[in-house]
Amino acid sequence: MVIFRFLKTERKLYMKIFRRGVLLSLLLAGTAGCDRVTKHLAVTTLAGMPERSYLGDTVRLDYHENAGGFMSAGANWPPAVRVAVFQGANATFLLGAIFMAARFKWSRLAAVGLILFVAGGLSNLVDRIALGSVIDFLNIGIGPIRTGIFNVADVAIMLGMALLLADRYRTRRAAATL
Repeated sequence: MVIFRFLKTERKLYMKIFRRGVLLSLLLAGTAGCDRVTKHLAVTTLAGMPERSYLGDTVRLDYHENAGGFMSAGANWPPAVRVAVFQGANATFLLGAIFMAARFKWSRLAAVGLILFVAGGLSNLVDRIALGSVIDFLNIGIGPIRTGIFNVADVAIMLGMALLLADRYRTRRAAATL
């Protein structure tokens, strides 16, 4: 009888881990898929067209191919250096993040943050490998105060980082109260 209770408990644990893995995989696929679809739409409807403005110029859609990193940093580097940094180092970093995701126990908030970060990074890496640059098309702001041009993957990366930082703050705060 004890063995059956043990097996039932083990089965529940594995099912919980399996369900969590499936949900996180769906989040990764959905985020990367959304980015891929929006980039395809940007290529087919915005490339070669003038900038479009919506909501009283709060949102602008303007097609750009970014050969560099954040805010086009490194766009003027020699091609071999850009490939090494933006493809090689990026791929290595993402593999490390995926390894960490599988190896360590994460809270739900941190797991979602890490998956969003990885999904955005992978989607941008696909652009870099396929095109040599990342497709950006969104710009948000009010008047002269504007963001740089970005894409859905960049939003996922930033949201993922925010969730990871929020989880870190939450766990440190909880540890401090003990």
